Amino acid sequence: MIGWGGRLLRRVAVLSVHTSPLDLPGTGDAGGMNVYIVQTAIRLARHGVEVEVFTRATSSGAPPVVELAPGVTVRHITAGPFEGLAKNDLPAQLCAFTAGVLRAEAHREPGYYNVVHSHYWLSGQVGWLARDCWGVPLVHSAHTLAKVKNAALAQGDVPEPHTRVIGEQQVVAEADRLVANTPAETAQLVDLYGADPARTATISPGVDLELFTPGSQGAARIVLGLPSDAVVLAFIGRIQPLKGPDVLLRAAAEMVSRDPALRAKLRVLVVGGPSGNGLAEPIALHQLAAALGILDQVVFAPPQSGADLVGVYRAADVVAVPSYSESFGLVALEAQACGTPVVAAEVGGLPVAVADGVSGQLVGSHCTADWADVLSAVALHPQRRDQLAAGAAAHARRFSWERTTEALLRVYIDAAAAYRIDAREREVAV
Repeated sequence: MIGWGGRLLRRVAVLSVHTSPLDLPGTGDAGGMNVYIVQTAIRLARHGVEVEVFTRATSSGAPPVVELAPGVTVRHITAGPFEGLAKNDLPAQLCAFTAGVLRAEAHREPGYYNVVHSHYWLSGQVGWLARDCWGVPLVHSAHTLAKVKNAALAQGDVPEPHTRVIGEQQVVAEADRLVANTPAETAQLVDLYGADPARTATISPGVDLELFTPGSQGAARIVLGLPSDAVVLAFIGRIQPLKGPDVLLRAAAEMVSRDPALRAKLRVLVVGGPSGNGLAEPIALHQLAAALGILDQVVFAPPQSGADLVGVYRAADVVAVPSYSESFGLVALEAQACGTPVVAAEVGGLPVAVADGVSGQLVGSHCTADWADVLSAVALHPQRRDQLAAGAAAHARRFSWERTTEALLRVYIDAAAAYRIDAREREVAV
C-alpha cells in the first residue's frame, strides 16, 4: 500500500459505465480505453492497491462480481436493459448506475475507497456524485473529447451531441485531477474546456512489452495463411468512420492502379468489428472493397485477443492508423513493439505514439494519393522498411504500463493529499 500524510492508499474505485474491461477490444465500444483500465488496474494491484471496476451489466447471466486479476474485481451494475445500448442512450441510465455504485459502497465501512477514477464523460458524471458522497477525490480521464471529434469528422460521420459537450464541461470543472494522454490533449482540455492546468496531468499510456515483441514474419504469415512474399498492409481497430479504415482501402486500390502487378501480391488485413456509427452499415467496408476492385486482396477478420494480435502485427509490413481523431493510439504502440512500422494520420496523440521518420511515417491529410505515396514508400522498399522496423521497436520501449501506473499513483496520492487539506480548510471556514 502507498501512503500519504500518515494515511494509506488502499483502494481505488474505477468507473467505466459504457464498456467493460472484460470486453474484447475491437468489439462494440471496447478499444484502447479497455486496455488502459485493465493494464493499469493489474499493476496498481501489484503495488498493493486494490481496484474495483464498476461497469454496466449487459447480460442477465453476468455474475455480480468477477475477479479480473488478484486484487482487481469487476462489479456489474444493473442499469437499464440487459443489452448493449448506444452511448447516446446511456445518459438516461446514469441515475440507476449511480445508485448501484453508491449502494455497493454503502455495505462497506466508511472510507473504504480512497480515490475515484472515472473513464469517459459518462463515468465522470457518476464519479462526480460518488466523490461528493464518499468524501474522496475524483480523478478523471476523458479518453476522447466531443469538441475535438466534432472538429475533425470523417465523411458521413455523425457529430457528437451537445449534451455530451455540456456533460464533459461539467466533469472537467468538478474533477479534482484530470489525466490526459498527451500534451496536445492537455492543451485541448485547457483551451477548449477551461481546465485548470495545475489540476491536469499528462501521462502517456503504455504497451505490454512482455507480450508485444518482435518475431518471425514468415512464421506469423504461415499461421494466418498469407504468402511469404506478400505485401501486407494491416488495419486493427473498431470499424467506424472515425477510425478511417476506408482510407486504407482507397490507398491500397490506388497503389494497385499505379502498379497493376502489385495486385497479385497485395493483402490488406482488416481486423475488428463494427462499432459506433459503423453499426448502421456493418458491411459498408466490404462493399467499398468490392467497388474499388480489391475485394480479393482484402482479408476481413473479427477482433483478436492480445496474443493473437501479436501474430497480425508481426505478419504485416505496415500497420495503418488513419484515424480522424485519436487521443493516443495504442494500436500504433503495439505494432511498433512487435517491430512493425506504422503509417498514421498526424492527429491527436499519434505524433507522440509514432516517431515520424524513425518508427513510422505520419500523413498530414486523409487524401488517397498522399496515403498511397507514404504506404508505398514504406511497404514497397525493404531497406526503408527495415530501418523503420528497428526504430519502431526502440521507440515502443520508451513506453510501458509500469511507467504509466507509477505516474497514476503519484496523481492519486497528490489528489488525496490536496483533498484532505481542502476538507480541513472547509471545516475551519465553517
